[in-house]
Amino acid sequence: MAEFNNNRRKKKVCMMCTGKTVDYKDVETLKRYTNEKGKIVPRRVTGNCALHQRYIAKQVKRARAIALMPYSR
Repeated sequence: MAEFNNNRRKKKVCMMCTGKTVDYKDVETLKRYTNEKGKIVPRRVTGNCALHQRYIAKQVKRARAIALMPYSR
Protein backbone atom coordinates (compact mmCIF):
# COMPACT_ATOMS: atom_id res chain seq x y z
CA MET A 1 0.00 0.00 0.00
CA ALA A 2 1.29 3.44 -0.91
CA GLU A 3 2.12 5.89 1.83
CA PHE A 4 0.53 9.30 1.61
CA ASN A 5 2.48 12.39 2.54
CA ASN A 6 -0.24 14.74 3.71
CA ASN A 7 1.35 18.18 3.84
CA ARG A 8 -1.94 20.00 4.10
CA ARG A 9 -2.38 22.28 7.03
CA LYS A 10 -5.55 22.80 8.97
CA LYS A 11 -7.55 25.72 7.61
CA LYS A 12 -7.50 28.74 9.91
CA VAL A 13 -10.78 30.08 11.19
CA CYS A 14 -11.74 33.73 10.83
CA MET A 15 -11.71 35.19 14.34
CA MET A 16 -14.27 37.82 13.41
CA CYS A 17 -16.76 35.22 12.14
CA THR A 18 -16.57 33.47 15.50
CA GLY A 19 -17.73 36.61 17.30
CA LYS A 20 -14.65 38.67 18.20
CA THR A 21 -14.90 42.31 17.14
CA VAL A 22 -12.05 44.62 16.19
CA ASP A 23 -12.19 48.39 16.37
CA TYR A 24 -9.67 51.03 15.34
CA LYS A 25 -9.31 52.05 19.00
CA ASP A 26 -8.18 48.53 19.99
CA VAL A 27 -4.55 48.90 18.94
CA GLU A 28 -3.29 45.76 20.68
CA THR A 29 -5.63 43.57 18.64
CA LEU A 30 -4.81 45.42 15.42
CA LYS A 31 -1.09 44.80 15.99
CA ARG A 32 -1.87 41.11 15.51
CA TYR A 33 -2.79 41.86 11.91
CA THR A 34 0.36 43.82 11.07
CA ASN A 35 3.91 42.58 10.74
CA GLU A 36 7.02 44.00 12.39
CA LYS A 37 7.40 46.63 9.65
CA GLY A 38 3.82 47.82 10.07
CA LYS A 39 2.40 46.27 6.91
CA ILE A 40 -1.01 44.62 6.95
CA VAL A 41 -0.64 40.83 6.94
CA PRO A 42 -2.47 39.01 4.09
CA ARG A 43 -5.52 36.90 4.80
CA ARG A 44 -3.83 33.62 3.87
CA VAL A 45 -1.59 34.19 6.89
CA THR A 46 -4.18 35.54 9.33
CA GLY A 47 -6.92 33.12 8.31
CA ASN A 48 -9.59 35.79 7.96
CA CYS A 49 -12.37 35.64 5.41
CA ALA A 50 -12.29 38.23 2.61
CA LEU A 51 -15.05 40.36 4.11
CA HIS A 52 -13.36 40.68 7.49
CA GLN A 53 -9.88 41.14 6.00
CA ARG A 54 -11.16 44.24 4.22
CA TYR A 55 -12.75 45.41 7.47
CA ILE A 56 -9.49 44.94 9.38
CA ALA A 57 -7.53 46.79 6.70
CA LYS A 58 -9.94 49.72 7.00
CA GLN A 59 -9.59 49.74 10.80
CA VAL A 60 -5.78 49.67 10.59
CA LYS A 61 -5.83 52.58 8.15
CA ARG A 62 -8.13 54.55 10.46
CA ALA A 63 -5.85 53.90 13.43
CA ARG A 64 -2.87 55.07 11.38
CA ALA A 65 -4.66 58.24 10.26
CA ILE A 66 -5.34 59.39 13.83
CA ALA A 67 -1.85 58.37 14.99
CA LEU A 68 -2.80 55.42 17.17
CA MET A 69 -0.61 53.13 15.04
CA PRO A 70 2.54 54.02 13.09
CA TYR A 71 2.66 53.79 9.29
CA SER A 72 6.01 52.03 9.64
CA ARG A 73 8.11 50.87 12.55
